[in-house]
This record gives sequence, structure tokens and C-alpha cells, in this order.
Amino acid sequence: MRSKLKLLAAAVSLGAAVSGSAWGQACDRACLEGFVERYLDAMIDDDPSKVPFAPNARFTENGQRLEIGDGLWNTMKSKGNYRLFVSDVEAGQVAVIGTINEDHRDPEQESPALIALRLKIRDGRIVEAEQQVVRNEEAARRVEARGAPHPIWLETVPEAERMSRRELIETANKYFTGMQLNDGKGDYPFSDDCHRLENGMDATNVPTPPGETRPDPKTATGYSAQWTCREQFESGLLHFVNRIRDRRFVAVDRERGLVFTFVFFDHSGGETRTFQTPDGRTVTAGPAQPWTWYIAEIFKVTNGQIRRIEATLDRVPYGMLSGWSSYEDGMSDKIQDVTM
Repeated sequence: MRSKLKLLAAAVSLGAAVSGSAWGQACDRACLEGFVERYLDAMIDDDPSKVPFAPNARFTENGQRLEIGDGLWNTMKSKGNYRLFVSDVEAGQVAVIGTINEDHRDPEQESPALIALRLKIRDGRIVEAEQQVVRNEEAARRVEARGAPHPIWLETVPEAERMSRRELIETANKYFTGMQLNDGKGDYPFSDDCHRLENGMDATNVPTPPGETRPDPKTATGYSAQWTCREQFESGLLHFVNRIRDRRFVAVDRERGLVFTFVFFDHSGGETRTFQTPDGRTVTAGPAQPWTWYIAEIFKVTNGQIRRIEATLDRVPYGMLSGWSSYEDGMSDKIQDVTM
């Protein structure tokens, strides 16, 4: 660890040297995304000096504050090909969902994993680094097999049609609010072609298998991946997600209509598992024991509607906090705009 601290000191010195040079200028999309690639390369080399860190830069991994050079820095071996960026030039922040590879028990192999990463850049230096590492090999392989994000994610929104930062955040937040209340009667701003991916798996619009009957949202006792985004919400069968908290909106890309969030979904169990559907049926569903999902979620929003949702999920200790919020904010369902 001492050698890494020396490398970190070198990285801080490097950051000071380049401030005011090319890295010190306004960081555009290419610059922000370049920081991500350099950061990942530095982790592969286990060498923090290869990227410029500001003095007192803060680093967390899976909600835990660590020394820069610890955690995934010890085990990352190579980068995968998949990258879905949300580059927030105005705020100087960039967030990404991507694939990586790290140490395997067999030294001749590598273990695929997912990473959700946020970097905050100021004056050519990284001042904050936050990452979620999902060590689910099947999920990582699914995401990597997609090769690249769906082209919709990269579409530019015409300037006259671009929503404000606040409008984009508030539209994305309706997804969380609608799911948490889930009475089937909320404001669900989904486009007709809305689609959701979770850990690389289709979570909506899945074709009905041959020989089977498509579940009816009005009679089913559990929501189905065969339904549309709107059908899932209008069914009221997501009610067992009883608390969606620490809603941290960390990057907004107005040019592409993208919003990146870190959030926690709580399933508290007990009485929260039993609820009434919009048509008055009583249903019991969801995990039997307390359960928390730690989630990075990206939304594509155009014309006030959510078209695409992509998320990485990892089960964590119930009630876990992000390492960036106060306890009160971490347990709250209010909007936390931390982009600026």
C-alpha cells in the first residue's frame, strides 16, 4: 500500500502540472470519456499515477470509501468492449456502464464483471471516483455479448426539442416514484417502444415462448418480462418494491436526453409483501426476507417520455448506503441532484 500511496502522490503532482494545459481546459465529451478510459487503464496497471487525481480526491467502491489504489485496483486485468456513457459536459462529470475482467482463481483465466463508474473532473483532475462492481459473470457475459448499446442511446435530440436538466431528472424520477407507489394509476411517462435491460437481460417485451399463453396483467399474480414498460407499472404488481431511496442523479446529457442514477431498491418483507392490485385483488409477492438492490440505472428520455432503461443490479446488505449521502438523505426518496 505504501508504494501505491507514492504513486498517488505522483498522480496528484501530475494533475497539478497539467492544470491549465490541455487537461485544464473545458472538458468536452471526448475529454470526459477519455478520462474513463485512462482511469480503467490505470486500474489494469495498478498504477494511480497514470491519471491525475486532485489532492484529497475521494474514492468509493460498492458504497465503501477506500484508498485510491485499493479494491478493484488490485484485481482488474482488462477492459471489455461494452460502454454506455452519460457525459455531462456542463457539470464536468461522466458516468458509464461497462464490462471489465479481473482476477480468476485460475491464473490463466479472467473473471468478467460489470462496472458502473462515475468520475467528477475539476481543472483537469479527478476529484471524485465512485464505482459499483457487479461480480456476476453471467450478467457480464450477457452485456458483453451485446457488443454496443442500442443505437437509440446515441441519438442526438434536436436542439429545439431538448429538455432542461431538471425536466430530464424529474421525468426519470417518475419511474422510481411510480414503482414505489405502484397503485397502477400513477404518471408513467413511457413511450410505446420503451424497453428495459437489467444486467444485460431483457426485462420487458420478451416474446411469449411457443406453446405458452402471454400472461394477462389483469389476472397474473406476478409481473412478467413479456409485458411492456407501461403494462408492468399499470398492473400494480411491482408494489413489493416498497422503498426506492438515495436517488442520486449523478450525470445528465441534454444533447442525447440521458440521465444516470445510483439508487437503492428495498424489499422490506413482512406486511409489505401483501398488497392490493388496481382491480382490488389481494396479492402476496416479492422476497420473503429483507432485501436491497444496489442499482445504477440510465434513462433515455425524449419528448418527455422514457424510451430506454438500462441497469446494473447487485444484491447488498439490507439498508446499505452509498457512501456519498447523509443517513437522512440515504434513507429518503427525495431527488438528489448531485450533478453540479
